[in-house]
Amino acid sequence: MNITLDHVWKAYGEGPGKFWAVQDVQFSLSTGDFVSIVGPSGSGKSTLLHLVGCLDTPTEGAVLVDGESTAKKSDRELSLVRRDRIGFVFQQFFLNGAMTAWQNVLLPMEIGKVKDRRAKATQALHAVGLGAKLGSYPSELSGGEQQRVAIARALANSPDLLLSDEPTGSLDAENGEKILAMLSNLNEERGIGVVVVTHDGDVASKAKTQIEVRDGRIS
Repeated sequence: MNITLDHVWKAYGEGPGKFWAVQDVQFSLSTGDFVSIVGPSGSGKSTLLHLVGCLDTPTEGAVLVDGESTAKKSDRELSLVRRDRIGFVFQQFFLNGAMTAWQNVLLPMEIGKVKDRRAKATQALHAVGLGAKLGSYPSELSGGEQQRVAIARALANSPDLLLSDEPTGSLDAENGEKILAMLSNLNEERGIGVVVVTHDGDVASKAKTQIEVRDGRIS
């Protein structure tokens, strides 16, 4: 899978309040890459990630998925790209406290009527080292374990790209290192493309390629 941003601009608001969150960005990433997008708060890095993940559309320029502009795809087609080819992990775990780890991983696949979803949920949790915690509730898991459940949920449908926004932001240093090591292993061993958005230079340095964003531009 390849995603290319071609002279992409993204604005919010209208008139005097119009704000350009991303300005004339060009870059490309593919399955197998491990990229960090680093910059201070408000620099536009999360907006950039949303554009890469087809969660948002550019005001100007084009986002290309395997060479085809997302502007040419229907909402359903883009939804299928996000469901089947891209996994998302955020700083907040967004786990349902009334569901077990296994149920949390299973839920989005149930909604999407994914084939073999029960086996995939189990396999995903084993892949992040939580095979013994399938029946545990979020309140019974550490912060690092909860983030691993979130990663398992993102991995369950075998995506080509895994996009993570501040994945270590809610964790202590030790658990943060474990999560980064896991993302690196997924990239190396399974060939999954990984993008990590962070404001932390130490976190960014773990990636093979670093993209620095300031005032909406790649510097």
